Formats: sequence, C-alpha cells, structure tokens
Amino acid sequence: MFRKKSMSDVPPPQPVLVQPVALDGEIDLRGLGRLLWQRKLIILGVTLACAAVAFVVVNTMTPRYRSEARILLDARPNVFLRARADQNIDSTVIDPETVTSQVQVLLSRDLAREVIQKEKLDQNPEFDPALGGRSPLRTLLTLVGLGRSPSKMTRDERTLEAYYDRLNVQAVDKSRVIVIDFTSANPQLASDVANTIAQTYLRMQQLEKQRQTRAASEWLAGEIEKLRKKVAAAESKVEDYRSASNLYLGSNNTPLPTQQLTDLNAQIAAARAQKADLEARARQLRAQLKSGGTIQSADIANSDTMRRLIEQRIALRSQLAEQSTTLLGRHPRIQELKAQIAETDRLIAAEGERLARQLENDAKVAGSRIQTLTASLDQVKEMASQNNEQDVKLRALQRDAKTERDLLESYLGKYREATARDSINAAPPDARIISRATASIAPAYPKKLPTVLIAAFAGFALSVGFTVTGALLGSSPNSYPARYAAAVYPVSGRATAAAPSVVSPSLAPAGGLGPRPQFAATPGLVPRPGSAPDTPLEPDGGHALHPVGQIDEIAQKLRQMDDGGRRVAVIGTGRNVGTTFAAITLARAFASDSTVVLVDLAFSAPNLAVISTEPDAPGVAELVRGTASFGDAITSDQFSDVHLVATGAVDGDGEKLADSPMLATVVEALSRSYDHVVLDVGSAADIAVERFTPFAGHAVLVSADPAAGASRAVRDQLKSAGFEDVVLLAGGGQAVAA
Repeated sequence: MFRKKSMSDVPPPQPVLVQPVALDGEIDLRGLGRLLWQRKLIILGVTLACAAVAFVVVNTMTPRYRSEARILLDARPNVFLRARADQNIDSTVIDPETVTSQVQVLLSRDLAREVIQKEKLDQNPEFDPALGGRSPLRTLLTLVGLGRSPSKMTRDERTLEAYYDRLNVQAVDKSRVIVIDFTSANPQLASDVANTIAQTYLRMQQLEKQRQTRAASEWLAGEIEKLRKKVAAAESKVEDYRSASNLYLGSNNTPLPTQQLTDLNAQIAAARAQKADLEARARQLRAQLKSGGTIQSADIANSDTMRRLIEQRIALRSQLAEQSTTLLGRHPRIQELKAQIAETDRLIAAEGERLARQLENDAKVAGSRIQTLTASLDQVKEMASQNNEQDVKLRALQRDAKTERDLLESYLGKYREATARDSINAAPPDARIISRATASIAPAYPKKLPTVLIAAFAGFALSVGFTVTGALLGSSPNSYPARYAAAVYPVSGRATAAAPSVVSPSLAPAGGLGPRPQFAATPGLVPRPGSAPDTPLEPDGGHALHPVGQIDEIAQKLRQMDDGGRRVAVIGTGRNVGTTFAAITLARAFASDSTVVLVDLAFSAPNLAVISTEPDAPGVAELVRGTASFGDAITSDQFSDVHLVATGAVDGDGEKLADSPMLATVVEALSRSYDHVVLDVGSAADIAVERFTPFAGHAVLVSADPAAGASRAVRDQLKSAGFEDVVLLAGGGQAVAA
C-alpha cells in the first residue's frame, strides 16, 4: 500500500478572503450572510425608522368605520299573486349576469341621489369638502394634477364623489348574495347609509313593478273596448250570412246537408251488410239441402216446423232401431216405420227449401232499399255541392269571429289580474334583506399594527436588498468562495496549493455511495480527471499491482470493440468501493458523443435515485412486475445527459427480481433504444454474478486494492461466469488518497 500523509504533517489551513461570488459565478450564501451580519446595525436602524414613521402616520389619520348590509336576490313571489301566464314559468333561476346587473343598479346615480337626499349627506362636511375646508393632502394632490379642485365641481358632483369613494358593492362568489359596504368617520352614519341603500333598492324594485302593472292595466282597458266592438261585428256577419244562404245547423252545430250525408251513408252501409248476410245464409242452406246430409243452420233452428219434423224423425228412428232387434226387415212394422221416416225427411227438405226462398226474398228487399237510399244520397250530394262555396265563406267568417273572441277573453283575464294586483298592492320585490348593518366599534381604516409591520418589513427588505446589491456589484469574480477555500500545504520544500477534491452533493457517501474512483497519486499531487497520474504508482513490499485502467481509457476501449461496448456491467469487489460512482462516471464519459442509459441493478443497496431528477419515479422493480411503463421509469441525471433507471420499490424481492426472465427483456429493450447500457450490479459478494452475464459482455471491476489477491479472485470469477472482458478500476481507499 502507499504511504499517506498524516494530519500531524499538514499545517492548519490559512483563512482566505471570502467574497459573495464564486469562481464559476455562483453566489456564496455564507459570504452574503457574514456581510449582512457586519451591517446589522444599519439594517436594524432603517427598519426601526420605517416602523416609527408608519406609526406616526397611522395615528394622525382620521379613522373610518365600516358597516355591511347583505341582500339576497330571491325571485320567489307568492304563486297566488302571480299572473296566470307566469305560473308555469320557473322564475327562481338567477344567472350570474343578473346578479352583476343588480350590483350596477345598486351603484346607479338615481339610487345614490335618493340616498344622499334621505340621509342629508350633501350637508355633511365629510361628504362635501367645500363645507369643511380643503385638506392639505387634497390641496397637494390638486397642485400636482392627481385630483380635481372642489371649487371647480358642483355640489352634487362633490357629494357623489365622496359617496362612491366610501361605497363598495360586490356579489359573493357562487351565490345570489350582494354585499353593501359603506365607510364613514361616524360609525352610526355608516350603518344608516348601508341600510338606507338596501331599503331604497327594494322600494325602487317594488315601485317599478307597480308602474309596469298599472301601465299594463291602462293599455288593456283600451284594447278591450276595441275588441268588444270587433267581436260583435264579426258574430253579426256570421248570422246574417247564414240566414241569407240557408245554411242552417243540425245537431252538434253541423250543417244539415252534411248531417244528411252522414245519416244516408250509415243507412246504405247497414242495408248492404244485411243483404250480404241474407244471401250468404240462403246459399249455405241450399248447399246443405243439396248434399242430403244433416241440415245445420241458425235459420233451421229458429223454425218451429223444422224443429217438430226433426224431433219426429228422431222418434221414428228410435222405434225402428228398437223393432229391428226382434223383427226382420220385411216385417210389416219395419216397412211402416221406414215409410214414415222417408216421409219425414221429405217434409224437412221441403221446409228447408221454403226457408231458403224466404231468405232470398229478404235479400231482394234489402237490395231495393239500397237503391232507394243511393238515390237519396245523390240528391243530397247535389244539394251539398251547390252550398259548398257558401259554406266555405261561412267558415271563414266563423274563424274570424272566433279569433276576435279568444283575443278578447285573453285580454279580459289579464286585465282582471292586473287590476287585482294593483288594488291589493301585490308587487313584492325580487330581493330581500338578510343582514342589516350595525354600527361598528373598531375602525376599519387604518389598520395600525399591520401597517406598521408592513412598513418595518419594507424597510428591512430595502436595506437588505441595497446591501446585497452593493456587495454583488463590488465583489471580485476571481476570489474564492468559502466553500472553495483552499488550504496551503508544504510540498518539496515550497508551498503549493492543492486543488480540493470536489464531489457533487448528490453523490455524497451517505447511503452507501462510494467515493469517486481515481488513480492513486503521490502525496501532494492531484491527477487531472481522466488523465494519467503525474508520478507512477509505487508498490509496497515489492509486489506488482494488477493492471488498472482509467475511465476515459475504458470508455475509449469499449467504443473500439466490435459491438461498441454497448452493454457494460460495473461490479465492485465489495461494498463502499465506489461502484456506483464508477458507473456514473463511465456513463457520463459515454454521454459525450452517444445516448446512454444507466440502470441500477444493485437491489440490495440502491444508490442511483439520489442523482435523478425524479427520485420517487418507478424503476426496474416496477418494469419487471409490469406495473409501470418505460416512459414512467426512465429519468434524467441532474448533472449530465445520462438517462437513469433506478431500482424502484424492491420491497425485499431482490432475489426474485434478479431471477425474473422479464429482467432480460427490460435490458434488451433498453439496448435497442440507446447506444450504451451501463449496469450498476453492485457488490460481487452480495450477488450471483453469473445471473448478469447474459445482460452484458463486458465488465468493469471496481476494487479498493487492485493488487490484492481478492481482486484477482473476483476477476477470475467474472471471467469464468462468462464476461468476455473484465477491466480493473481503482476505488475505495486509493480514491480517497487521490
């Protein structure tokens, strides 16, 4: 091992002048803090002076008191007092534009003049500067052109200006409530004016509704008189024309020709139906008689003669059947019964023929009736066609009369409603007071304590700002900041400033992150990053060191390989040897001319999230589980163009994640999208290195002592696991020594 300089050999660091600007143009906050502490008396004096001035000013000002009244826009009048035409209309909907319009009504000059007259504000010196004399402040503002002279304004203008200066009307957000604020030097006057404004607003609404109702009543009265005359004339024309044209009405106010046509059509239809029924029954009866079978017809059933003949035939057949059991077919009794049955059948057939002829005669009668009704229908049609033109004109006159009558009835209903509403004074306003103003006890203006505090803070901020600005403008850009202060150490008999080893704050050793890998150098000399040491490494005890490479050399060597060193695994011989720092440095070396992604596969000791722009983003664990996409998992390095994929939420599943076949898919997908994939595998003592050989063909082994036998053993292990090329990189104690 190399000899290190002990702390007893190094003299204590000498103080260096601290300036607020660093070498790289950054602001030194510690230096600014010391500068402000040196000038604390000046800053404190300015702050107290501003607070004292503000205290004097607010105590000399005339206090003003504020009173507040609230109005709710509520368009819900009594449904029994609303007009019939408006009862089906939903008048409860009030849009924001309506609320804004009512705010402008409250700010109208007509309402303001009425309030001024009621409260006699024009006789109050507070509202008329001409009565109380001109104040010095107003005189000064008038001279510089920021105000109008009261002498050049009328009394009404002066009062209105003071009135609006003290009035504030606004609508409460997302509601129908309007707030009326009024301020005055007299607290009782402030509350009286606020209440008067609200009451005057409601009274103006009510008077406007009454005026509209009264105007509508007067107009309707005149229109009704005109319509009555028009309706009488129209109805008279209808009756005169009906009498002259003989267009008399039957039942249901139907003209007689029309009613006759309807009746005749109904009778003809009934006669045709009757004729068709009789003819069908006659045909059916003849068909049954012709077939010689049993006659089944309603007409047969309704005939008394046919019923008796059928009953007689049934009785004879019963006797024949009874006698046939004891007598032969040629017996006289049997012959007699057969003759009687044959005679009965003949009588039944004759009766059926008679019924068929009767049905046919009835059908002929129905046909004659149809002819008679058809002739009457033709006569009525001829008469109706003659009166058609007259009937059309009559209907036109009736429509005109009905239109005038309907309009008259509508106007009469509206007139009665308007008259009733005017007589009972039923015109409620569309708003109501929900909070009346009361006299305030504490003044609303000025706010003494907040004003003094704000003035003190303003003085403090201005004094600090001027101090910092002067220091920044007068500081030397070549001076060292406190955090870059150098210590002087004697080397080779002369004082040489050793450049400090600057480590990024996000790569601090906390959390297991190792120091930056460097070459070991002779004491007192610091090698430039990526360059060879100024003095060769001296072995201890005569043992030769194992070949050790540099980051830039490693990156250049990997670029020259066939596959361009697209996949590289960075492995440490143990923990806290700078494995993660070496992976970051190698990835940044690749990022100078290629696209690089750095993947943290050290599931037992993850470190990369500390330099990510999104430390809480998902990582490899979420990609393997399928709960996140590449767009969510890939983040950026805060200090370079390197893309990062952290481990994510491992939750004790490191072994399962390392064995998952999905891990190879993730690495393969990244290798297809980036020129180089750098894998931070972690410590070889904590993992099975053969799991990661399919992911990368090249390995960088970071060791605290490259010449030790343990380092060579780990290198041989990586070779036997399947890595094509393994390069040693010094880390750990040698990096600290550098």
